[in-house]
Amino acid sequence: MTTLFDRHQLAELTLPNRVVMAPMTRVRAAAGGLATPSMAAYYAQRATAGLIVSEGVQPSLIGQSNPGTPGLHTDEQVASWRQVTSAVHANGGRIFAQIMHGGRVSHPDTTGLQPVGPSAVAAVGDVFTPGGPLPAPLPRALETSEVPEQAQSYGRAARRALDAGFDGVELHGANGYLISQFLSSNANLRTDRYGGSRSNRIRFAVEAVQAAVDAVGASRTGIRLSPGANFWGVQERDVPELYAELLAELAGLGLAYIHLEATADETVLVELRRAWPGTLIMNPVLPMGPKQVGLAEAERWLGLGAELISFGRAFIANPDLVERLRTRLPIAPVDEATYYQGGDTGYLTYPAYQYTA
Repeated sequence: MTTLFDRHQLAELTLPNRVVMAPMTRVRAAAGGLATPSMAAYYAQRATAGLIVSEGVQPSLIGQSNPGTPGLHTDEQVASWRQVTSAVHANGGRIFAQIMHGGRVSHPDTTGLQPVGPSAVAAVGDVFTPGGPLPAPLPRALETSEVPEQAQSYGRAARRALDAGFDGVELHGANGYLISQFLSSNANLRTDRYGGSRSNRIRFAVEAVQAAVDAVGASRTGIRLSPGANFWGVQERDVPELYAELLAELAGLGLAYIHLEATADETVLVELRRAWPGTLIMNPVLPMGPKQVGLAEAERWLGLGAELISFGRAFIANPDLVERLRTRLPIAPVDEATYYQGGDTGYLTYPAYQYTA
């Protein structure tokens, strides 16, 4: 029986275990979207994961969603990330950069630019800005001629990620951000080749993935998806058919993996598992929901055919999560108040398990 602690060959990488650190926004970047020494220490502390997927990294200024997040679109940003990737590798780890274009989930107070999206439809809810939460603004609908440029931004960021020392990239195609907005049936009201039918709504996702593959190779490229999720007001019609069609298109590209979130019924997710011929990373519980991923959820999804299991919040408070899972030690609780507050408290201050005599 496969366990979390078995090795797995992920394309060209040999993972020592099947525990993946999920991407999590922590808004600790310096001005200019630069990675910091604290970020290097944070990821290095968690390098026993089979694979780390970084926080979302914007591929362009227009792609930035939240203040305090890092980028991969300037030479200075690339140089700043090398301390992070070097620290992870020195501790024996492997790390992919998650490339995240926020699309309409952004604000002029953060970027100085009007956000863009598939259509002029605002996200639902407040977005983070340097001055605090504000209602999501109306985005500018991309012209048909502009859409390929946004898809290509993922490829340019992917190339920069490898220059920065990352082992690969994961495109953020989930949670209501730009790729997810194009997949949507209410954020995407387009009538051109990028909207309407399922084949048109998946087109941007496929073009963005193709751009990354062309830049760094399929074996270094994955994508995260959240079928049927309703983050930021995004809704999707025909979820099983939409994602089956998307996976059929992506299957021909030979990606390292797809990374699914538990945002649809288990029967739908299991069918997608069966439809995908390659490695599946599964996040077994609803992101930011009431329950965290634990050993039981991980083992269940290994039994359902996932090769790798991603853990989010548990990795924040447990830098030694792999060892805690292996030896069934208690999982420390996380202080939610420190998620986005900045500084090292609640970032570098969680200890490894303290054994007592």
